[in-house]
Amino acid sequence: MVYSTRYASPIGSLMLASDGGNLVGLWIEGQKYFAGAVAEEITEQPDVPVFTAAQNWLDAYFTWQKPALSGLPLAPKGGAFRRAVWDILCEIPYGEVTTYGEIARKMAARMNKVNMSAQAIGGAVAHNPISIIIPCHRVVGAHGSLTGYAGGISKKIKLLEHEGVDMSCLFVPAQGTAL
Repeated sequence: MVYSTRYASPIGSLMLASDGGNLVGLWIEGQKYFAGAVAEEITEQPDVPVFTAAQNWLDAYFTWQKPALSGLPLAPKGGAFRRAVWDILCEIPYGEVTTYGEIARKMAARMNKVNMSAQAIGGAVAHNPISIIIPCHRVVGAHGSLTGYAGGISKKIKLLEHEGVDMSCLFVPAQGTAL
């Protein structure tokens, strides 16, 4: 059984999901792959203790604090490759961005490979089931292209601006996955 609750955020309604002890999902209403990682039936139950912890984390985040992930029991569902990419996402500091290519270089090094496809990284990032907390919004394309955010490009921009990211080197592509 998977439990859910809603959180009203400055970027819209968020749905949180839990297996009863861990946070397994956090999606922006209407995002691509909404609840895609959850195969079980989802039942609304706002009194699950992990929801309080996650809501406290989100309250801190949206009031310009930099909450640590260490207090949240996260259990994103995915294969080993995706989970390894999501671990790298958690290493991206608040207010900073990195590229799919840089994550590909880190993954290649961790897997003892010469190189890794940035597109493979993009697929894993796109399927991140715990948005915002696992900060996939901090990943940009080569040369600063704001691309690939399942929650939508406008939400990605709002989150990056909220964190104080220097947006002067970033741009919205004329076409692509962000639009």
